[in-house]
Amino acid sequence: MNDQVLAVQRMQDYLEAHVEDDVSIEDLAYVSLFSPWHSYRLFKRYTGMTPADYQRRLRLSHSAARLREEGRRVADVAFESGFGSVDGYQRAFLREFGCNPGAYAAEPVPIGLFIPYGVKYEELRRAHEPDSAEEARTVLVQVVEKPARRVVLKRGVRAFDYFSYGEEVGSEVWGLITSMEQLGGEPVSLWLPPHLRPAGTSVYVQGAEMPAGFDGPVPDGFDVVDLPAATYLAFRGDPFREEDFLGAVESVQRAMERYDPAAIGHAWDDDNPRVQYEPDPVAGYVEMRAVKRA
Repeated sequence: MNDQVLAVQRMQDYLEAHVEDDVSIEDLAYVSLFSPWHSYRLFKRYTGMTPADYQRRLRLSHSAARLREEGRRVADVAFESGFGSVDGYQRAFLREFGCNPGAYAAEPVPIGLFIPYGVKYEELRRAHEPDSAEEARTVLVQVVEKPARRVVLKRGVRAFDYFSYGEEVGSEVWGLITSMEQLGGEPVSLWLPPHLRPAGTSVYVQGAEMPAGFDGPVPDGFDVVDLPAATYLAFRGDPFREEDFLGAVESVQRAMERYDPAAIGHAWDDDNPRVQYEPDPVAGYVEMRAVKRA
C-alpha cells in the first residue's frame, strides 16, 4: 500500500485515540514518519481538512453522545471534550450542527455527526481482487425475529452497494443517522425490494430502524418506510483484521448465496429488505436476509 496513505491512516488513528488531548503537528509527524510540514500537507491532501479541523469535528461528535446522557451539564461536557471554554464550545457546536448544545441535550434531534472514513480503506478497495481460492471462513447462521419497525432512510438514485452509495450520496448520511437513538443502537444499510422503491430511486439505502409508530423529527431529504415483523437469517462471519474487511464481507455474502433455507423448512422472503450492518473487526461482519415458511 502507498506509504503516504499509511502515514495519513496512522495520523487518523492517533487523532481518534487522542481526541481529547492537545495534539501537535510534531506528534503527528512522529507517527506518520514524515516531517511536520510534509505530514500536514499529506493529511490535508487525503482527508480534505487540516489536522486541527479534523480533531475539532471529532471532539464535537464525541461530545454530542455525552450530551444525550441524562443529567449531563454542557459545561462539564465542554471541558471533558478538550475545549478551553464553554463559550467556545457552544459556538463550535452551533457552527458544526446548527443547534445549541443545551437545546440538543434537552431534546436530541438528528445531527450530522462526523464519522471519518480511514483513507486506507479506499486504497484497499481499489486494490482488492476477489480470490476464489481464498481460505474458507466460518459463518454462523442464526434465526432472528425482527419486530415491526419504521425506517428513516436516505435514498440514492442508482446506488447498489456501500461504495456506489457513498460516491453518490456522500458519507455525511452515516453521521446523521448515527446520531439518532434507534432499535439495535446502530444504523443499517438495506437492499430494498421493488415495492419499496419509487421510480428513479436506488436499491441500496442507509437509514435508522425506529420503533413502529415513530413520529420524531426526520432529517430533510429522508423518507420514512414501515416494515412488518419478519423472520430473518443472520449470517455472521469470524472476527477479522481491519485490512481484511473486504474479504470478510465477501465470505459472508458467498455463504448466504450458497445457503438453502429449505434445510430449515423456509424459503427466501424477497418482499422484505436485505440488511447489512457496519463491518466490526471484533464482532465480525453481519448480513441478514428475510425468510418465510415454505
